Amino acid sequence: MGKPTGFLEYPRCIVPKRSVKERLGDWREIESELGEEELRRQAARCMECGIPFCHACGCPLENLIPDWNDLAYLGQWRRALELLHATNNFPEVTGRVCPAPCEPACTLSINQEPVLIRQLEKEIVERGWREGWIQPQPPEKLSGFKCAVVGSGPAGLAAAQQLTRAGHRTVVYEKAPRLGGILRYGIPDFKLDKDVLDRRLQQMRAEGTVFESNVEIGKCMSIAYLLRSYDAVLLAGGAVVPRDLQVPGRDLAGIHFAMEFLIAQNQREQADSSSEERKGEGGLSAAGRNVLIIGGGDTGADCLGTALRQGAASVTQVEIMPRPPDQRAPSTPWPQWPLQLRSSTSHEEGGSRMWSVLTREFVADQQGRVKAARVVDVKWRQSSEGGGGAFDPVPGSERLLPADMVLLAMGFSREGNADTVRSFELETNPDLTPKLDGNYMGTKPGVFVAGDLSKGASLVVNAIADGRRAAAGIDRWLRKL
Repeated sequence: MGKPTGFLEYPRCIVPKRSVKERLGDWREIESELGEEELRRQAARCMECGIPFCHACGCPLENLIPDWNDLAYLGQWRRALELLHATNNFPEVTGRVCPAPCEPACTLSINQEPVLIRQLEKEIVERGWREGWIQPQPPEKLSGFKCAVVGSGPAGLAAAQQLTRAGHRTVVYEKAPRLGGILRYGIPDFKLDKDVLDRRLQQMRAEGTVFESNVEIGKCMSIAYLLRSYDAVLLAGGAVVPRDLQVPGRDLAGIHFAMEFLIAQNQREQADSSSEERKGEGGLSAAGRNVLIIGGGDTGADCLGTALRQGAASVTQVEIMPRPPDQRAPSTPWPQWPLQLRSSTSHEEGGSRMWSVLTREFVADQQGRVKAARVVDVKWRQSSEGGGGAFDPVPGSERLLPADMVLLAMGFSREGNADTVRSFELETNPDLTPKLDGNYMGTKPGVFVAGDLSKGASLVVNAIADGRRAAAGIDRWLRKL
């Protein structure tokens, strides 16, 4: 280690952000970069801990975190970038949107603030783009095999880049007008500027990956034709069926799934011209409305930040689970992902949050549009920090929350995923995930599955890791290794 005592000498710094007033007036990214001197100090905090739990337990990609931290401290930025890319195709994405499970797994997290891993990752790769170190890496020779990737989200893109670099002619099919899946349409610009995505797509095109948008497999192209045309097909689409809330009044106007809302805003920002996308440009806006977000996760937080920028009159986010503790709960000891309260940059900007709240009914106005939600506080019978089990309504706590726009942000079910994989004649497990072998291949030879379709909706970093592993499995299978 270049600075064995760095963690004793330097505190973890706070990443600078634009003021709330400024950022609520636009859609630009919130966080700023650190200067090189401060960044090297933060890298110096990485201690010689023997077993790098950040790498072994915290990171789905198994990023070589201590190695590139040390190189960053030493100022060897290009070598740090090489190690970063050795395990991660899109560190500029994970450096912006990943919740960084590596950080609570950092050894310093036992009794101090962890190393600033996510910011270091982001700034190493951004330096690489500025310096021109990131260039296309086309294969030296072609294998003669052809691969199709269905879906251009993080799993599909990671797999496609790996397959292309392995020498396989790879075509990515995307049903939307633009590429990127959840990265393009589900993540707000204030978290991920789409220019960040576009420059990586440009690199992939230069390497030889072919992209076909506006192509929905099963409609624009038959599944049988797809399977006949390629030696291997990877299904890497995102989760498609959101969890619903079946209570009285659910069919009222003004109640939407969270992804509908986020997609509509991203469409407006990108000014897409297709008739399909123009559907979201009209009334799906929070301007002047009392917005109720049901669901306390990251998607709900993204809806909060988006609604505030659109000019909502008020925004309330409710969650049925209990409020997490401010610090790591004893039930999730280090180096596990901790159960504790998390606040995003959107929560800094306004709105309110409520926990242990059950929505019982939506109430209509005279025009048949939602105007309020009837809610009640609940008390969980189990005393564990994470709740669970059964709950009871709190007597006398029922009330109406004003809501002329309701956004359902309760995650995704696996039913839609199962329908998709079954359309390719793949068998599924009892939990509705596809049956896969060690190469990520399903029960139909030559058909592979990765990402949300494989394991259910999850983090972007998990999708990238899954795509990379599926690509390695496809390569082994094609070459009969």
